[in-house]
Amino acid sequence: MNARSTCAPVPVAAKLAEEPVGLLRFARLAGRNMLEVIPAETLRETYVRGPLNIHYIGAPAAVTELLVGRGRAFPKAKFTKDIIGSAVGNGLILSEGAKWREQRRRYSPLFAARNLPVLATHFAETGIEVADSLAENPGRVDVSQVAPAATLTNISRVMFSGNAEVSAETIRAGLRAYFEYISKLSLFDLMGLPGWVPRAKWLRSMAPVTSMRALARQVIEHRRAEMRAEPRDFLDLLIEALETDFEDIETTVDNLLTFVVAGHETSANAIAWGLYLFALHPEMQRRIREEVLSVRPSGPVGFEDLEHLPLLRAHVKETLRLYPSAAFFARDAADDLTVDGFDIARGDALFFSVYSIHRNARLWDEPDLYRPARFMGPAIPRGQYIPFGDGPRICIGAQYAETEIMILMASVLRKVAVSLGDAPIPRPVLTFTMRPGGPLLLDVARV
Repeated sequence: MNARSTCAPVPVAAKLAEEPVGLLRFARLAGRNMLEVIPAETLRETYVRGPLNIHYIGAPAAVTELLVGRGRAFPKAKFTKDIIGSAVGNGLILSEGAKWREQRRRYSPLFAARNLPVLATHFAETGIEVADSLAENPGRVDVSQVAPAATLTNISRVMFSGNAEVSAETIRAGLRAYFEYISKLSLFDLMGLPGWVPRAKWLRSMAPVTSMRALARQVIEHRRAEMRAEPRDFLDLLIEALETDFEDIETTVDNLLTFVVAGHETSANAIAWGLYLFALHPEMQRRIREEVLSVRPSGPVGFEDLEHLPLLRAHVKETLRLYPSAAFFARDAADDLTVDGFDIARGDALFFSVYSIHRNARLWDEPDLYRPARFMGPAIPRGQYIPFGDGPRICIGAQYAETEIMILMASVLRKVAVSLGDAPIPRPVLTFTMRPGGPLLLDVARV
């Protein structure tokens, strides 16, 4: 390690489990922060045998084989479905087989590259509003609150064409309660017990879920009554699926909530962490600001501008390496197979700790340090960098997310500078997604 590296500031990291975690403690800790039960050994080794029938997969070749190759059809883990099934139903996140393929086919066009220039105009509008607001109100700002507000505005513009069927604040309040409910893990879910066995979480009110589903149903019925001749936004595509008998109303609700949740939370986390990394590395922040100003000194940042912002793109990719929103996912093995020298039995749980893979000392040089240059050289081996997953179930909104994050960051950087104050920086916490474990307070000043 060179002298420059030893002096480089180390971004805040999660605290993983240094000792074996029993099942009871696993359930207690995982409901609060899933990262606390992932073995720290996964940061040093590319395969770790967990308790019971759990395998932690980290070798890029094994990851690729299980997501793209022979394991491409393995289903989402049963405990994942038990945990969030009541909240997101049978939409794209959890559906399997023919039902999943039909949904994927229907909704992929909305996120196709040809639609990104139009989507980018909405992102740029939001970016200008956020930048102006920050410039007019300098001082200490909780970027973990600013970022979700921005992505929620984008959802309103992109998915609902800006119509005010439901207010943004109503959605925001509903989502907060919704996430709190689905983030609580049950020991019985983790043990794989049948769904009819009572769970402790059943004693809590399911109002957050039922309220969000009622809200989604209201939005759908309101739009359905308009009887638009041609689909003009995401919601119209959902309605078209409903009207052609491809989907029932409950599946339509599932997918509306799926995309609102995924599009809101994941991008917001990346933006908040990306701003923190700018504050931690003011020289890189300055260089990227100059890059943005040289390409688009004023006005809306366009989709066509992004190809001329390689340093910003590398910053976004490095942010998603250090702080992947989808920091963990799991599959159930549908067959016996041997991968990369280890045996997997049918029914075994395959755990993919994206956080660990992205910081594994066997895979990355100085994995805990912020180094955007990683993404400005040779291509990263497949299976080593998977912020959006891989294979047929790779995140349908990956390009949408990267475009949104880049445009919002570029818009903000032109107007304000962020710096670290004396406020403590919270560690990452993983429940439904990986987010800051508390207020992420930065000092904001007009440029």
